[in-house]
Amino acid sequence: MNHTSTTGTSTSAGPGLLAGKVAFITGAGRGIGAAAARLFAREGAQVLLAARTETQLKAVSEEVRAAGGSADYVVCDLADAAGVRAAVDRAVDLYGRLDVAFNNGATLQRPGPMDALPEADFDHLYAVNLKSVWVSMVAEVAAIRATAGTGAIVNNSSIGSLRGNPELPAYGAMKRAVNSLTESAAVTYGPEGIRVNAIAPGGTLTDMIRAWEAESPGLLERLTAGTPLRRAADPDEIAQAAAWLLSDRSSYVTGTVLRVDGGARA
Repeated sequence: MNHTSTTGTSTSAGPGLLAGKVAFITGAGRGIGAAAARLFAREGAQVLLAARTETQLKAVSEEVRAAGGSADYVVCDLADAAGVRAAVDRAVDLYGRLDVAFNNGATLQRPGPMDALPEADFDHLYAVNLKSVWVSMVAEVAAIRATAGTGAIVNNSSIGSLRGNPELPAYGAMKRAVNSLTESAAVTYGPEGIRVNAIAPGGTLTDMIRAWEAESPGLLERLTAGTPLRRAADPDEIAQAAAWLLSDRSSYVTGTVLRVDGGARA
């Protein structure tokens, strides 16, 4: 695990949604995670970005700093449990506390029926999309408990977790399990003031969905046709939901899986 510091000083003109908070974000090098890093920093948080690809992390961190925000990054493979725990601990080392965390990182599967998915691919999906969320939450709860005392965690799920998912069956299964972990954690840690929620995005214009589209032509068109708003989401729109759930504005919300799907599951 490597680390490079890129801390800047916020010059925003007043308190934001996450002012004064230290935020940890996985999968922060691109897509929804990168959008969250930009947004959380704009809203006043000090952000620690975690992902596998240092060039992406460095670029996002520099962008945050150029906009007047504060960001550091840590290179972390979500399939490596020890690395995940070390990345969370790094937030405390850098900032002295952890207030909020967005567990966004995930890997994809090739679209197709469940019998066509190699067992090794299933195991990798489990390690990255489910086990890493559990490892992250355990470490984040410990860090919040030891420093800020109270805080909030948001896990990135998917509307693909909410019903049968024949195109992405293992992916959907891992995300449904994330929903269960979210609800269990909310019940477990609510009494000490740690809120845990999930968001379930619909079709979002990320590298992941473009990769799925390449494997399954017409996927995005089918998703859009089934969405009342008749479009895919911009990653920033998903990040906005996460920011609200992590903020004090949602102080009585915990244990929910919030659909951010343009009405696709209405």
